[in-house]
Amino acid sequence: MTEEIKKLWGEELAWIENQDLREKTAQTWQLALDKSVLTSNDLNAIPFTLLVPNLKVSFMAHKRSVVHIARDAGNQMNKFYGTDLPVNMDVLISGAILADVGKLLEYELNAEGKAIQGNYGKYLRHPFSGVSLAEACGVPAEVCHIIAAHAHEGDLVKRTTEAYVVHHADFMTFLPFKDGLKI
Repeated sequence: MTEEIKKLWGEELAWIENQDLREKTAQTWQLALDKSVLTSNDLNAIPFTLLVPNLKVSFMAHKRSVVHIARDAGNQMNKFYGTDLPVNMDVLISGAILADVGKLLEYELNAEGKAIQGNYGKYLRHPFSGVSLAEACGVPAEVCHIIAAHAHEGDLVKRTTEAYVVHHADFMTFLPFKDGLKI
C-alpha cells in the first residue's frame, strides 16, 4: 500500500481484517488514481457531487463519513440481529470505501480547477467504472455488487444486506444536500 493511499484511507482500510481484501481495496484506489487526472489533494478539495451547486463538502469528507456510518450501522446490526441478519464487516467496509472510486474516472477539472463531468463520465457513471477498476484488482463479486448497487443503478437489482447499508449511508448523507430541505 502506498503512502498516498495510507494518507487517504489508512484508518478505514485497517478495519478490513482480511489482508488480501484490504490490499485489493487499496490497489483499486491506486489504480483509479493512476488512471485519473485528479490527485489525492484534489479529492480533499472538490465537492463530492456535481449535482449540488456551491457544495463545500469535499469528496473525501463525504466518502469517509459514508464508510464510518456504514461501519457503525453494520456493527449495530450484528449486535442486535446476530445470525438472523449477519453483516460481513470486511465486505461492508471494502464496499463502502470503493463505492465512489469510479468518480475518479468520471470527473475532470476545468481550466479554473473546478470539478466537472468529463467525457468518460458522460458515457459511464461511477458504479460501472468502479466495478471495472475493482475487478481489475481482483476484488470479489460481493464487494463489486456493493459498488454496482450503491447508486440508483442498483434500484433494479436485489441488494445484499451490505449493499443496502452502503446505499443508505450514501443517500442519507447526499439527499439532504441535494433536496435542500431546511425546516
